[in-house]
Amino acid sequence: MSTGAIYAQANAKLDEVRSTLAREIGGADACLTCSFQAEDMLLTKLALDFDPNIPILFLDTGYHFRETYEYRDRMANEWQLNLVNLLPAKTVPEQEAEHGLLYQSAPDQCCKLRKVEPLFKAVAEYRVWLTGLRREQAKSRAALEESAIFTLPGGKQVLKLAPLAAWTTKDVWYACEELSIPLMPLYERGFSSIGCEPCTTLPLDPNDPRSGRWAGRKVECGIHIEAAPSEQEGLR
Repeated sequence: MSTGAIYAQANAKLDEVRSTLAREIGGADACLTCSFQAEDMLLTKLALDFDPNIPILFLDTGYHFRETYEYRDRMANEWQLNLVNLLPAKTVPEQEAEHGLLYQSAPDQCCKLRKVEPLFKAVAEYRVWLTGLRREQAKSRAALEESAIFTLPGGKQVLKLAPLAAWTTKDVWYACEELSIPLMPLYERGFSSIGCEPCTTLPLDPNDPRSGRWAGRKVECGIHIEAAPSEQEGLR
């Protein structure tokens, strides 16, 4: 494919995302979850054109890389983000004093306490939830829909939008370059999917960008998995 064709294709995809955002968040009660990874930064940059004050939700687990925190603070200042740092019920020292290193002994429980519960509580306050998820990121996301109703624990339903669902990693990096979006320096060290520092390594499989997460013990933290009907019923 020629450079011109690649450019035209990338810009057509950007236009599609902009159309989605214009349609769905113009005047809507929307939020955007942002890990400050490349696709989230791209989606944030585009969303700001339609709502400069859109709440940007960041899961502050207390376990992130120093570089992640520094990059978050830098970009929040440069882009004047309406940043909402979501904190777990307990600090890292409090959790470790009570349970030890859950990220080693029970990573699902650690993610539940430090990610899932704070995020679902926050997202329940909005009508539209924007996310930078992509199908190419993992096999568990292969059937990802660009638009779907998501049922939170307790039964509240929100419109979950993944405008970049069909995008490839090359698409994302090309668009970030075109829009002059500086990226997290951890990418330069070879990381392809960046989460909490104790649970993130360089990819174990070069063909699987999330293979460096949780040492292969799992592939999702749980925030993109709907509660089972019985669980929803019990939390009403």
